[in-house]
Amino acid sequence: MEQFSAPFSRHDFGENFLWGVTISAFQNEGACDADGKGKSIWDEFTRKKGKIKDGANALITVDFYNRYKEDILLVKQMGFNVFRFSISWPRILPDGTGQVNAAGIAFYHRVIDACLEAGLIPYITLYHWDLPHALEQKGGWCHRGVIFAFEEYVRICVEAFGDKVKNWIVMNEPFGFTSLGYMLGVHAPGKFGVSYFLPAVHHVLLAQAAGAKVIRETVKGANIGTSLSCSYIYPYTQQEADIQAARKADALFNRLFIEPVLGMGYPVDSFPLLRRIERRYALWRDWDQLSFDFDFIGIQNYFPLVVRRNAFMPVVGISEVKPKIRKVPMTALGWEISGEGMYAILKQFGAYKDIRRMMVTESGAAFADIMSGGKIDDQDRIRYFSEYLEGVLKAKREGIPVDGYFAWTLTDNFEWAEGYRARFGLVHVDRDTQIRTMKSSGQWFSWLLNA
Repeated sequence: MEQFSAPFSRHDFGENFLWGVTISAFQNEGACDADGKGKSIWDEFTRKKGKIKDGANALITVDFYNRYKEDILLVKQMGFNVFRFSISWPRILPDGTGQVNAAGIAFYHRVIDACLEAGLIPYITLYHWDLPHALEQKGGWCHRGVIFAFEEYVRICVEAFGDKVKNWIVMNEPFGFTSLGYMLGVHAPGKFGVSYFLPAVHHVLLAQAAGAKVIRETVKGANIGTSLSCSYIYPYTQQEADIQAARKADALFNRLFIEPVLGMGYPVDSFPLLRRIERRYALWRDWDQLSFDFDFIGIQNYFPLVVRRNAFMPVVGISEVKPKIRKVPMTALGWEISGEGMYAILKQFGAYKDIRRMMVTESGAAFADIMSGGKIDDQDRIRYFSEYLEGVLKAKREGIPVDGYFAWTLTDNFEWAEGYRARFGLVHVDRDTQIRTMKSSGQWFSWLLNA
């Protein structure tokens, strides 16, 4: 093995710290209509011309559906003790509700069993963006009926797998899929505008709490979390207009989905537009139904944001000052690299008195990897993980209850609207042969975690 180094050892994080790697169903499985699977909103979205940057689709992606054993062994080889994956809702319920697809249940049993045989702890995400298309036709997350459909789906999953799986993540990045899919229109289902975004936010929060309650009632000894995308927000200058812009951005990016969960309501103090939820989309009984006492909160952090006041930006009145303009280190997608940003967001979320435990459930970086002599020496990615893990360790040493770090992602896969151009994997996948090649970053984790 190559000579690797790090400014820490895995032992510095404590013997009970969880080390994991994460994938999602739509991005990895392929087999888009195999064995009775129904269509998801992403199956539909990828068929629309111009929606995916390289014109790609996820019909096969990295074929995890057929190669899951090989991939799970790679996870084990790299020294991780957790494998986080998601269940495809339309693989379980092709029409979103009603008839259960037995072949879908059987597939996830095989994946879970492969994890357990390899000595890995399965962490299952119940919703990672692939809403059944049949439910979107009824209004998707904008329609209140989706809450009851989600409850039904969660109950089916936990009754099927709850005797083997105790660790559950209800939602993956609700701000991500509501803002990108129901406000900006750049992700599935491609809806645009505040009148879609606000009801989607409210219904997702209600569904998240309802689903969590089902797990609590059904799975004995369950460890229940949900995963939130978050970015520490810095004002571009210390002028009052930029400071206010940062507060507004923080309410949207960081507070919107955690504070209702904690029983604090929506952050209308910094983002008054959210009052519209109360006036237009909420029922009086909803306010007691938004919160849930999660065992852990998943923190998904890739970059901080620097913002300034911009009166010309509709609705929000703020804009990002891009890393390229500020001449700071960044990834191939133009995202700022900042371990200090990771530390700062962990401190911010750790300050909520009702968050007892956190885990970093996603963190990673896309770079323009180059295969040379059968190898990919991705030193940039190693530096990224090293810097971000330093940020985690700094927070942990200051008493912030962060108990795990899950890397995004196992293999180069279908990266949503970016297609296959954005490579986040610790393992390279040849798109023609499906041959897996562990990158230097994967070997670095193996060196770190097997020491």
